[in-house]
Amino acid sequence: MATLKIRGGDLDLVEYEFDSFPPGERIRTLGLEGPYELSPVKGTVIVRSPARIHLTVLDMNRFSPARPGGGGVGFAIQLYCSVEVRCLPEGLEIDYNRPTIIRHFVEVFRKTSGYKGGFAIKARDHEHQHVGLGSTSTIMISLAHALNVAVGKPFNPDQLRKMIGYNYVEETVDGNVAFGFETGVGPAVSIHGGMAIMGDELSLVYHHSFAEGKNVYILIPPTDISSAGTQEFDLLMNKARVLDYRDREIKAYMIMMDLIPALEREDLEKIGDTIWEIEFRGSKRAEVEHHSYSIYRHMSRLREAGFEFVGMSSVGPSVAIITGKGREEVESILKGLGLELALVTAVDNSGLVITHRK
Repeated sequence: MATLKIRGGDLDLVEYEFDSFPPGERIRTLGLEGPYELSPVKGTVIVRSPARIHLTVLDMNRFSPARPGGGGVGFAIQLYCSVEVRCLPEGLEIDYNRPTIIRHFVEVFRKTSGYKGGFAIKARDHEHQHVGLGSTSTIMISLAHALNVAVGKPFNPDQLRKMIGYNYVEETVDGNVAFGFETGVGPAVSIHGGMAIMGDELSLVYHHSFAEGKNVYILIPPTDISSAGTQEFDLLMNKARVLDYRDREIKAYMIMMDLIPALEREDLEKIGDTIWEIEFRGSKRAEVEHHSYSIYRHMSRLREAGFEFVGMSSVGPSVAIITGKGREEVESILKGLGLELALVTAVDNSGLVITHRK
């Protein structure tokens, strides 16, 4: 793959070799290698995990495909991915339309845990890929927990989400994988539910339940702009980094001094005001403008219509509305704005669920 340039300022220009490799190579075990006393369970382990809305990265200058982190804010929604795992004497059976990323993490898990047997894996995502709803990260945290329980729980949830973060990959057109961008927001909210605030190096800084009893409406405005691959790389590693040099301190201040207190007192309107301010600052501005100013126009009209919370997820184009208004009223407002609902859901404040079928 091509060598891509990363510019963060006038004196900050580096090159990144955005290359691919076969699944199972370049594994990062993070010093967690065994030996562990593994005890594979009989039957099938099933993990269902909520997807996420990723509201913002704190500082794009602190992460890259080779370095997870950067901090971030996001929340879990009642849109689910599931993974079923059954231990086998040997081999690997995968029932999923993206087997390459499954195969890679299985090898990460095997090498780290020391497990020598095989697995039969069935995965199902929420079928909304590359629109900002975290299908990859949600599948991966489901897979990690299912594998972990299946062999006797050698790792805790924090270790699992860091294994994912430091080995986070996306598949490439040649059947290989390449390291992707990962702040750790998705796995954290999938595990715990609610809203999470992440610091650098995948550290979970704060977690709180969020918007209990409110409705989440998701729009996916039409766009011809890609939110994956080299276009995503160019966006996040160039314009977004420049803007975060300027605005990272104010974003961190707003999160600490405005967002967290509002979460504590369950003030959805203040939470929405804070996120709306962040939409125009730093890397979040670059992500929104990536889809042209029409996304700002859509979101501004939604705010003017009286919705308490409006925010674009990740590099978009999905836009989340959180409100106490009912579906009929919301659809009427959207019709007047020329917009359509894609999903109707709610915040998941419980996190992933693990069951065992014998």
